[in-house]
Amino acid sequence: MNRHSPTIDEALALIRKTLPIIVFTIPFVVLYVLYPGSYDLMWKGRTFYLFFLWLVFLETSLNWDRIAESKINRLKTVRTAVFFVALALPILYVVGANYFGLNAAIMDLASSHGVVPDFVQFVPLAVEYLVLTTLFALIISLYYGAPQITNFSISMIFLGAIGVIYMIDNLYPWGLFTPFQILVPTTTQLSASILNMMGYKTSIVFQQTTTQGTLPQLTVQDVYGHVSTHGVAWPCSGIESLLIFAVTLPLFFKNSDIPLTHKIVYFIFGAVVTFFINALRIATIFIIDLGGGDWNAFHNFYGMLYSMSWIMSYPLLIIASRALWGKLVRRSIDLNLEPPSSISLPPN
Repeated sequence: MNRHSPTIDEALALIRKTLPIIVFTIPFVVLYVLYPGSYDLMWKGRTFYLFFLWLVFLETSLNWDRIAESKINRLKTVRTAVFFVALALPILYVVGANYFGLNAAIMDLASSHGVVPDFVQFVPLAVEYLVLTTLFALIISLYYGAPQITNFSISMIFLGAIGVIYMIDNLYPWGLFTPFQILVPTTTQLSASILNMMGYKTSIVFQQTTTQGTLPQLTVQDVYGHVSTHGVAWPCSGIESLLIFAVTLPLFFKNSDIPLTHKIVYFIFGAVVTFFINALRIATIFIIDLGGGDWNAFHNFYGMLYSMSWIMSYPLLIIASRALWGKLVRRSIDLNLEPPSSISLPPN
């Protein structure tokens, strides 16, 4: 069987259609060269850039027929000049922030406005996320046209949400941001219940201070008498993953033909699973600590993979399950049998 091989013109057309996305990965590569260890951290690190690129790839694949051709058709136009300037801004920002004192200026500004010293060093990272989000939106709107931003809304809002979450934690650390801290006691109690079922003894004490707000202190003891105690703040309990889930899934639904009632069921189920995963993550931190392991590494990276892997894969699971359900229903119809249930046939 002959297979069609892409011609040079087709390859160039593919590159031309995805040029902004290709170029936008350059600052991520530069940041990896400068700070490879930051890609080993999810919380207050740059691993989320990899999830962003995955979302961009997914959105590009799903919206390929909707993505317009480039609006940059002539070289000698104002739009083209502005586009090439915008295309250079991400790498210029990274260079300027790391080699020309911009990050130091941001830290000085944060310190002068009362940011807690332990968190001043993380403010430039939050600003970096927000700046790159803004530049990504600018580049997409210039290259494809402003209406095309909707085709990349999931990845763009995901990247911006991480920057906002980081900034909130820098300005209101530990348990000071009460809107996010509301769910923490429930998450802590669920984690304690999980540990109790596994044979551990647990106790929860609430501590309130002016510098850290209200924090539940969870103490866990194993059968050997080893004790582990940690305060649980909203970043530790995974509230950020619930926020990311609440932002990305509705955006995924926006471009789908899934009935509204099904969307509601999918959202509630996914949120419940995300909440349980967060509680399981806290329980795992205590188990690792009691066993003498590096619980801090799990806290900053591996533990967050629990929820992020689920959030990134859940839309794909929905697509796959609806495709499988559609095949089962059509097969039942072909065999002159009753469909498995009254659920309507999902669109192809």
